[in-house]
Formats: sequence, C-alpha cells, structure tokens
Amino acid sequence: MSTPHPTTTLQTAPVARTTPTVEQQRVLDRIELQRERLRARRVARAQARALAEQAGGPTGGEDASLALRAAGFAREHPLAVAAMAGVALVAGPRRLIRWAGIVLPMLMRLRR
Repeated sequence: MSTPHPTTTLQTAPVARTTPTVEQQRVLDRIELQRERLRARRVARAQARALAEQAGGPTGGEDASLALRAAGFAREHPLAVAAMAGVALVAGPRRLIRWAGIVLPMLMRLRR
C-alpha cells in the first residue's frame, strides 16, 4: 500500500479553545447584542413589507401612480421634502423650469 501524499489530505492542527479575557468577553457580548438587534430589525422589516403588500400600502408599489409614490415618499422622508422645497423657493420659478427641462427627460428614460 502506498501512503497518501501530504498535499492530498487535509491536516489541520487542533484549535485550542481559550477562554476570553473580561475585555474580550465584553466585546463579544456587544457583537452578539448587535447581531440580535440586526436580526430583529430584519424580521420587523420583512413583516412590515408583508403587511404593506397585503394592505396595498399608502405608499403604493411599482404599479402605483407617480402621485401616490410621491405622497408616500413625502410621508416617509419629510426632511428631504422640506429641503427640496427650500431649494425650490430659493432657486425661483425660472430655474426650476430650466432644471425640470433637463431632469424630466432623464427620469423618463430611466422609467423605460
């Protein structure tokens, strides 16, 4: 019989398990808490998404009209909407029309 070649067999050294120090244990505990929070957030987000799909949510889906989606965005992001309104007031109507002439065609191409 021939002996197996050393590169063909996986030989790993046994992992020595050491007990963590108090500081290391604190870090490990914080990591575990963070993982639990992330898992809980992921589950809550999935539940909220499922409920919104069942109820036909006020924000609308992909098939919702632009007005429904804009209302949903405004409800979810009030600070962003306030910032955009402030910029629009400062810019004035002439600049807004000019910007709309540039941005709207780009948005329409993206929707296709």
